[in-house]
Amino acid sequence: MKVLVTGGAGFIGANLLHLWSARHPDDELATLDALTYAGHLSSIQPLLDSGRVRFLRGDIADPDAARDALRGCELVVHLAAESHVDRSISGPAPFLRTNVLGTGILLEAARLEDVTRFHHVSTDEVFGSLPLEGTPERFRPDRRYDPRSPYSASKAAADHLVRAYHHTYGLPVTISNGGNNYGPFQDPEKLVPKAITRLLAGRTVPIYGDGRNVRDWIHVRDHCEALDQISHRGRVGSTYLVGADSERSNLDLVRTILESLGLGMERIEFVADRPGHDRRYALDASATTEELGWRPSIPFTEGIHQTVAWYRAHPDWWGPLLPGADPPRVPSGRPASSS
Repeated sequence: MKVLVTGGAGFIGANLLHLWSARHPDDELATLDALTYAGHLSSIQPLLDSGRVRFLRGDIADPDAARDALRGCELVVHLAAESHVDRSISGPAPFLRTNVLGTGILLEAARLEDVTRFHHVSTDEVFGSLPLEGTPERFRPDRRYDPRSPYSASKAAADHLVRAYHHTYGLPVTISNGGNNYGPFQDPEKLVPKAITRLLAGRTVPIYGDGRNVRDWIHVRDHCEALDQISHRGRVGSTYLVGADSERSNLDLVRTILESLGLGMERIEFVADRPGHDRRYALDASATTEELGWRPSIPFTEGIHQTVAWYRAHPDWWGPLLPGADPPRVPSGRPASSS
């Protein structure tokens, strides 16, 4: 099968390509990536060097690049996105262009090229915020959308476009909404790698507000296992929630990282909260488990310890990405138009 992963040089995309390459050795894999600030070819360099993955440098918002990348493709797993909430607050325009316009252009290319399955990877943030206390409520697939940030609004719009292409044109789609991922190859601007790399450098960890904001954390390997299952066995037109039933506050998360490194709470620095900071996300993934048999296998504390160990062992990967570091060398990639 010919498979295209958009955003394959990003965090989840790179982990998915590593898993997919090992799990489905007969598939022809390609990735389309614009290599913006969060796309790092070093994350998938062994797959490129071995010829296991074909790299296409291009922008999903470019109709020609999208159409060329999808030509002859049977399955698309769409991960390319602007994803950092802080960046969406300071500058929403790239999020509208990539997440909304880019997804629309990719969908149109998939329709024109008769792609047989289009899986769109989204976020739990489209559902809004849950109360911090007093309710066991969790997000379910039929929950009304209530995005609160430019990032989550752009992803909600993309979700609606995917469903519209299914209902209007019959494009065979599936959607998944995942929790907060952590694990190898995550850019140091996100909370988990930021905390680890700053602590390894002898610095403090900034935590927004009171640190009590809760997220449903999932190891990226477990998320990728779910994407594999959904892409192959998910029902066309359906939405799947992907969570690990692992709610932790930001403060508890950082405390676990500190414990893994043998450090104390004095390394935490509380900073002014960001605008519109949602208090709690929680996913009910029981329907995904019941239908597909998927379930997360990496416990939270074990996953954090594994992640700390990975960053400790790979300063050559994350060191060049820190603010003030020399920009990493970007190997030339094959342009999408040459596919």
